[in-house]
Amino acid sequence: MLVSEVMIKDNLVIVSPMAPVRDALMMMRNTKVKSLIVDKIRPSDAYGLLTYKNILYSIVSSDGDIDLLRVYDICSKPAIQVSKQLDLKYASQLMVKNNVKRLLVVDNNELEGILTMTDILTLFLGTIEEEA
Repeated sequence: MLVSEVMIKDNLVIVSPMAPVRDALMMMRNTKVKSLIVDKIRPSDAYGLLTYKNILYSIVSSDGDIDLLRVYDICSKPAIQVSKQLDLKYASQLMVKNNVKRLLVVDNNELEGILTMTDILTLFLGTIEEEA
């Protein structure tokens, strides 16, 4: 099975790297997502990811004052990217090896979607239930 068969393609939530962290946190809450894709600054730039974990670390390290921070200051960039033609097995191994829960799916430096550990586990769980 390929990444393209499991990845999320629609309703991707993208935030500007220059957005205040507080706005990004509100965006995450309002859209009910656990991470935001951080847009590129320039066409040749890489995408990033902002997660609740990034925000929590920034709150702890800045003694709770996140009003001066921008998304770019705390996001994971570059985010680990894969091709939609990659076998899901290898994408899963990449997640485990790098201790990440999300991979961006990119083709020619353009965002195609996102692959999450939850999507993969849901697929495997469905397969197990079908076999039972």
